[in-house]
Amino acid sequence: MADEPRLPGVEEDDDEERIVCHVDADCFYAACERLREPELRGEPVVVGMGYEPGEIVGAVATASYEAREFGVESAQAISTALERLPRRAALDPDAEDHDPELDREETGHYRPVDMDYYESIAAEVQDILHDCADVVREVSIDEAYLDVTERTAWEVADGFARHVKDRIRREVGVVVSVGVAPTMSAAKIASDFDKPDGLTVVEPGDLRAFLAPLEVDLLHGVGPVTARELREMGLETAGDVAAADPDPLVDRFGERGRELYDRARGEDDRRVEPKGDPKSFSRESAFAEPVTDPGPKYDLIETLAAAVADRAQREGALYRTIGVKAVTPPYDVNTRERSLPGPVDEPALVDRIARDLFAEFEDEPVRKLGVRVANLEFSGADQASLDGWDGTTADGPAEGDADGSKASGSAADDRDRSPDRSAGQSSLTDFS
Repeated sequence: MADEPRLPGVEEDDDEERIVCHVDADCFYAACERLREPELRGEPVVVGMGYEPGEIVGAVATASYEAREFGVESAQAISTALERLPRRAALDPDAEDHDPELDREETGHYRPVDMDYYESIAAEVQDILHDCADVVREVSIDEAYLDVTERTAWEVADGFARHVKDRIRREVGVVVSVGVAPTMSAAKIASDFDKPDGLTVVEPGDLRAFLAPLEVDLLHGVGPVTARELREMGLETAGDVAAADPDPLVDRFGERGRELYDRARGEDDRRVEPKGDPKSFSRESAFAEPVTDPGPKYDLIETLAAAVADRAQREGALYRTIGVKAVTPPYDVNTRERSLPGPVDEPALVDRIARDLFAEFEDEPVRKLGVRVANLEFSGADQASLDGWDGTTADGPAEGDADGSKASGSAADDRDRSPDRSAGQSSLTDFS
């Protein structure tokens, strides 16, 4: 945790008083597709591969809740999904798989997996999470743990979690469910408790009572096989596991048996720890409506650049790459970046380069802007500066396009400097 004053009465080693949030995006891939195609809202959406006519091998990556009502599930064979929910496109008389007997209300929309796009949206969510918590652990593209012990108190934890949810909905446009509890495993269970758009807070004194009635397959880390074996032992609920003799559990499952016993009792001493140093810092903000006038856009660029440079200074990071993002209607994500000859800590340079990179979009309608610094170094060295820097590397100006590639600041990573003005899709390495 950060070296900051803690709330009164909270001891450093008092695990029970930790406040952990688990943030889990609801049907994330489908939600991203709805950002790109707003007309998909409220419609059954299936994201996966192999649904195209003639394709027979594939699987569902994500099914929206509307699609799940038809029996479509994640990891399901795409052929099964199509049997339960035919493609809406098959209603078209010109479609290869046209079926005149289809009922429109019993069809859905299928879209291919587009990880670069999903990662760019995930990066926006992650930026908000890092702004709301001192310690964040991303465990997948659509979920993360936050230790917010030093940001809130149990009396107002509900409001804090709702603030996180509202920011993500307002600034990014996707819905998340949040669970708040004193342990990581309980927070994970809580986030799943009331999906979609859920918010469940389990205070320390209520933890055992919250867990006890849950079916064993709802315990964190219990899959179908383990759940079946627990039931064979006569253990139907978490309360049953908590009240059981742990020795038979250890005999049956090894060390994991003891872990199951502890988790069912609400005992989990794991700390929320980042996986490593961040690769970049970014800050983004959206306009209420698309803006064409250059003035407000450059004002926002200045604000975002200052915020990103300030965070880098607070984190003790130098950076070798500066980038911007411009989102144009309906949801075309454009990124541009430039690599520097060496790592620097230069807020004025961030502002100047961000303005230069954004210039090509100054007359276009823009709904969201972002500024990013990347290729970070946490060496603890004295501040570096590049007085008189002229915007060139050894091989000339280094402007990257939004191709999802990861910049490293080397000449080899700047080979493609063609001024491609087409809208692109950024990846997690573009804006994380």
